[in-house]
Amino acid sequence: MKASAILVTGGAGYVGSHFVARLEDDGRRYVVLDNLSRGSAGFVNVANLVHGDIGDGALVEELCREFRIDTVVHFAAYTYVGESVEEPERYYENNVVNTVRLLRAVRRAGIEQVVFSSSCATYGEAAAGRSISEDAPQVPVNPYGRTKLIVEQVLADYERAYGLRSVSLRYFNAAGASERHPLYEQHDPETHLIPLAIDAALGEGTLEIFGHDYATPDGTCVRDYVHVDDLADAHVRAVDRLGSGGGSLRANLGVGRGASVLEVLEAVRSATGAAVRFRFAQRRPGDPAMLVANAELASRELGWQPQYQDIGDIVRAAVLGYRRARGNT
Repeated sequence: MKASAILVTGGAGYVGSHFVARLEDDGRRYVVLDNLSRGSAGFVNVANLVHGDIGDGALVEELCREFRIDTVVHFAAYTYVGESVEEPERYYENNVVNTVRLLRAVRRAGIEQVVFSSSCATYGEAAAGRSISEDAPQVPVNPYGRTKLIVEQVLADYERAYGLRSVSLRYFNAAGASERHPLYEQHDPETHLIPLAIDAALGEGTLEIFGHDYATPDGTCVRDYVHVDDLADAHVRAVDRLGSGGGSLRANLGVGRGASVLEVLEAVRSATGAAVRFRFAQRRPGDPAMLVANAELASRELGWQPQYQDIGDIVRAAVLGYRRARGNT
């Protein structure tokens, strides 16, 4: 009889592919379900990749039974804040409606364990300016954040009604790239600061910095950057928690200290030897001055400690991924 396996939705995406690489390293059985609308088949072992949609309940149920799935790790979501404001229907359909369809199929297959890729976007601006713990008000300010919060609430309701246990992991700013695997950060369009700054140093781009008059030491926004391999480790620990009978959990993932935009640019200069071309632009509406995680709950409940604590180390890993992607190591 086959051993049980993990179903990874959205496993060909940025964070999902790093989690899958960790499963490969650990020798764990898994299958990836991804429609490849925003992921890359080149980031995963194609032998374990099923090209399909999480909203296809019949396919999900078939995979769960065929591969003896015991835990679902759910990364599949649209994640662009600006796009969510412009196309909210698309975000609610994919991130919420299709997740409910996924959960229905999962329940039919008898699965009672889900790890959910959530976001600090569920907090909105309510806790800006201080270290954010899990008891902070969740008041998202855009459709993307609202979809993540709705799914957290759906999971809580499913536990009460159906006994489905879950771990929701609220990342702060995912960053970096694996130093052991040929993975890197790739979005279209790219919106994350670190890859944009690297491109402005090594490529032909010019970085726009939105606002330089915030109440921070250098006037630019401060964010908590957490390495993607550390995020993958947290998901493995969440799977193990549920597998050993542990209870549901909602936990932040972050280093616990922030780096400003200008500090990130200095880290990029140090890692590449090239200055970042940039220009200042107007603030974006809704951008808080500072977002930094209190991740003590993840440490206490999951035994999780990020290995990448310094923004310089995170940026150096990102530069390695950038150069690998362009065949220049």
